[in-house]
Parts: sequence; C-alpha cells; structure tokens
Amino acid sequence: MSKQNEAQVGVQNEGIRPKARNASKMAEVSRPHFDRAYDNGLMGVSCRVRDNRRIEIATTGQEVIDYTRCGYLNLDSHPSVLAAAQASMDEIASVHFSVARTRLSAEPLVRLESTLASLFDVESVVVFPTVAAANMGALPLLAAGLFTNGEKPLIAFDRFAHVTLQYHIPVLREETEVMVIDHNDLDHLERLCQSGRQVAYIGDGAYSMGGAAPVRQLRALQEKYGLFVYLDDAHGISVVGKHGEGFVRSQLDGLDDRTIVAASLGKGYGAAGGLLMLGSRKIEHAIRRYAPTYGFSCAPNMAAVGAALASAEIHRTPELHKLQRALNNNMHLFDSLIPTETKGSELPIRIVRIGDEMEALAKGESLLRQGHYASVVFFPTVPRGQAALRMAITAAHNPADILDLSLVLRNGDNKVAAEAPAAAPASLTLPIDGEEVK
Repeated sequence: MSKQNEAQVGVQNEGIRPKARNASKMAEVSRPHFDRAYDNGLMGVSCRVRDNRRIEIATTGQEVIDYTRCGYLNLDSHPSVLAAAQASMDEIASVHFSVARTRLSAEPLVRLESTLASLFDVESVVVFPTVAAANMGALPLLAAGLFTNGEKPLIAFDRFAHVTLQYHIPVLREETEVMVIDHNDLDHLERLCQSGRQVAYIGDGAYSMGGAAPVRQLRALQEKYGLFVYLDDAHGISVVGKHGEGFVRSQLDGLDDRTIVAASLGKGYGAAGGLLMLGSRKIEHAIRRYAPTYGFSCAPNMAAVGAALASAEIHRTPELHKLQRALNNNMHLFDSLIPTETKGSELPIRIVRIGDEMEALAKGESLLRQGHYASVVFFPTVPRGQAALRMAITAAHNPADILDLSLVLRNGDNKVAAEAPAAAPASLTLPIDGEEVK
C-alpha cells in the first residue's frame, strides 16, 4: 500500500465521530462546586477597584490582592488610555455607533484597524466587539471553504482549545468534517495532512490554563502540506513582542493567506474588543461581507475604540518594554517563590494544581480570608479531579504581596500539588457522548 493510501486509511480508522454537547450532565456534575463557590464569596463578587491590583469586596469591605483579572500590563488603568476613551466619545458624540458595519464605520474605528495592521505588521486587521464575536464570525466561513479556495477543509480542533472556539463545532459540522485531536499532537495532525485533504487546525496561541501552541512546528506543516492555521492568542497579545504583537505573531516572519490570528483588545492590550490579524485581502473581504458578527453585532463602543488607539500609541514607545519588564520581573519572583506546573513560562498565567474540587475550594476560601483572591477552577473549566488555583500575574502587582502569597500558600493547611501533570486544559471541558472532551 502506498504511503498516501496508508495515510488515508489512518484518517478513516481514527474516525471523525460527531458528538453533541451534554449541558445537562455538565450542570449536574458541577452544581455542588458552583453552589459552594458562590455561597462562600469565590464567585459572583462585587468589588471596588484600588491600586496595585487590590480590590475591596463590596459586601464585606475586605481589601484583597486580586489575581483573577487579565490586565497583564495594567494598561487598562493607564491615564492616557482612560482619557482617550472619554475623548473618543466626545469626538463622535455617541457611546455606541449603532449601525451595521457593512453600511457605516465611524472614522476612528477605521483608523484603529489600519493602526493595528501597521503596529503588528500584517496585511489587515478586522476589529470586533469581542474575541468571541471574531471567532463566531470567521470560523463558519473557514468551514465553508471561503478561506481555502472553495475546498471545505477537514477541521482539527486542539483538545484544549478555548470554549469560544469549540462552542462552534456543531455549526461547523453543518459545513464540513470536524474532529478533536489531543493537545499539541503534531504527529496526529501530520497524518491528517498526509491524507491529501485540505486540513485546518484550530487552537489557542497562549492557553488560558497555561501552555502554548507549537507555532514554528505548525508553520513547518503549513509549508509542507498547505495546512491552514487559526490560533486565538487572546492571552499572548501585548505581553510578548517588540510592539506587543503577541506570542504567535512574534514567532512568525509574517502572516500568509493560510494563517489567521485572533486576539484580544482587552487583557494585556488594556482596552476592549477583539481582532483578527490577516495575511490576505481575499480573506478580509470575505469576513467583511459574510461574517454575521461583523455586519450585525456592530462595532466596539466608541470609548473602547479611543482606548485602543491610545494603547496602540503606547505600544510604539519604550513604555511598553518597561511594562513588559515589570511583568517579567513579577513572574520571575513568583516562580522563585511558588512552584507551579507553569513555572518559567513567558506567559503570565500560573496554575497551582490541587486535584480534588472541594480541597481546591477550601484552599481558595483560605486564601481569601488571608487577603488573596485567586480563581478556583474546576469542572467544566478543567476535567474532573484536576481542580486548581489559577493566578494571573501582572506588572501592577506589588512584589511584597507576591511574597506574602507564597507564605500563605506554604503555611496553608490544605494540600497543594505544586508539581502536577503538564497537560493542563485550557478552558471549558464538557461531557460529550459520555466522555470529557475539550
């Protein structure tokens, strides 16, 4: 049998099994943990914002250090960004420019898209109200073959791809075949490419529960087989790159017509909204004409547009590098004091794996009593039995607070498994056809 036929048989044997989400089972399994988290002040918290990443819990008046927000460079509190948000609303005299973008776009938004394309050195950028809206707009067009010269691709999702990507699998299956492969499984992905079909790979650039995509290896598969790559780099933007172009873009010489990078204008960037970095005008035209979340979700509000323009200016100055260094210093300090499975990552998410859901909730409650508010993550955010503390490190954290956190963790009564298996899931794990599948 030829290698080509062997590859085709391999794809068939691996099977593309349609699956349906089981939301009722998800809710049944996770309800006791959500109930405890909400009842004990770990979720649904109303707060007032203070300096140095501190918040005051509105219901109790307690002041705690916050490790849940993803404003990694503190640009969301930058005076220039805040002032520009107000100025943009004054310029347009409207909070929200409520019209389909296929008809009208306010000039500051057009300017923002061209500014971002120049800043990140790509052919074009299309801005959306959120990253989720960007993914919702682009992925069905990818499945329909609009980005691959009319050929509907076999779509392979990384098992740990974010829920805002995987949520669309049932819709994509209306157009083409979709399968889920193991996390960063390049061997499996190459076998799919060897089948002779057009293949599209969808995953995260920087995973929200730690870890990252093998960007350069994916580029090698593109060059060898014509693989289409779609990566959501929401957590990588701004914190990495000379101009904050993000984890994915910083590893590529350029974007071609078989690569799309989605990213956030919130998080590290410090404004609000989402974007698609594109290497092809043809893909840009398809998105602007056929993506429903481009045409009918309108645009980011005008304050967000102004804030994003101001942040872009900061990204061109040495101040960005100063903020990146401050973040890196805090990450290095954290890693020197607190062992985690994400230790040493250039991305600012740290995971303290605990395992048992009730133990993780108890640990989160203990930290909160002692002045530190961290995200306790459990199923469906991670698989059952892999509950953890998730901490977002920022440039604005006070090093003394990180030291205190390490002492609290070290002296805690609850078991903390600091060195856990490296395969940490990225977002939402749902039971599908009786399985837990990312």
